[in-house]
Amino acid sequence: MIDKSHFPVETGATDKLHAQLVENAQRLGLLDVAYRYVDTPVGTLLLAATDKGLVRVAFECEGFDAVLETLAAQISPRILKAPGRLDVAASALDEYFAGTRHSFELPVDYALSTGFRQTVQQYLPLIAYGHTRSYKEVAESVGNPKAVRAVGTACATNPLPVVVPCHRVLRSDGSLGGYIGGLEAKTALLGLEQAT
Repeated sequence: MIDKSHFPVETGATDKLHAQLVENAQRLGLLDVAYRYVDTPVGTLLLAATDKGLVRVAFECEGFDAVLETLAAQISPRILKAPGRLDVAASALDEYFAGTRHSFELPVDYALSTGFRQTVQQYLPLIAYGHTRSYKEVAESVGNPKAVRAVGTACATNPLPVVVPCHRVLRSDGSLGGYIGGLEAKTALLGLEQAT
């Protein structure tokens, strides 16, 4: 075993080394997915982005390591913690949780969704802040009124919760249904928006 006391590390040296790694990876086009963590009233969120835009927002209950593994398998293994690339998204989330932002005008990459799921997820931002729709109403709005369960699946697999507001979709009886971040998070988001 190596005695690390013989190799003292200067304070901040690892941070400098990491920053240099990020800079070099970006300059050489080797950074396909950047990620960072943000603290919010609904817990810590992982944000990940490609060159196209925000590709993933994950709750801690999803398991951040599992989320990063999925990104590596489905997008690219060239993933690096590069917080700077996600500053705009982090600021937008801060504003949302402060109640000063009611919609997100962020570039979004829907690479983790296809077909009907992607159609539903692209529709969700049209549900206005402070309002909700039922799974049935969403199915009708996307032109497939019998696809209520498929809408539920699209919401349950939404890779961009909060930003793509699947929390605004409820059961026809007004009950919450499920939520990728848990029902406490869904309740908190709807409370923040005072949804009706």
